[in-house]
Amino acid sequence: METPQSVVIRRATPADVASITAITNAAYARYVPRMGRKPQPMTADYQQMLATHPIWLLSVADQPAGVLVLIHEPAALLIYSVAVHPDYQRRGFGQQLLAWSEYEARQAGYTQIRLYTNALMEENIARYTALGYRETGREPFGELTVVHFAKELDEA
Repeated sequence: METPQSVVIRRATPADVASITAITNAAYARYVPRMGRKPQPMTADYQQMLATHPIWLLSVADQPAGVLVLIHEPAALLIYSVAVHPDYQRRGFGQQLLAWSEYEARQAGYTQIRLYTNALMEENIARYTALGYRETGREPFGELTVVHFAKELDEA
């Protein structure tokens, strides 16, 4: 996918693992003090994930800037992680990646997409709600709370 801003979203390859890890770590680092530990996406083995799940890389002018990790589940497409490097945040790239996830879900025949976030990531909760995701539940995860969201997809 290419736009006039020279933004490209493409399927990641094993050669992209270092970029995927660096973008994810940079994007989630601000949550470490708030949570008292690294968020789950900062601890993932992206070499292994890439072997089993689609990962998409967003580049701006040929510079890796964002990552989208999707997991195909029986009833819905799960957004495991969406991360934009801090140098590229607040330009709509996260929203582009979320839109890409919905496109991918429709292409795969899903009518629902889901994701989860930590209850301490209040800005994410507000963002997902504004984008049409509805909260479907909360559950304890260690000493923290996971907030689950889902969005029904139209066929367009």
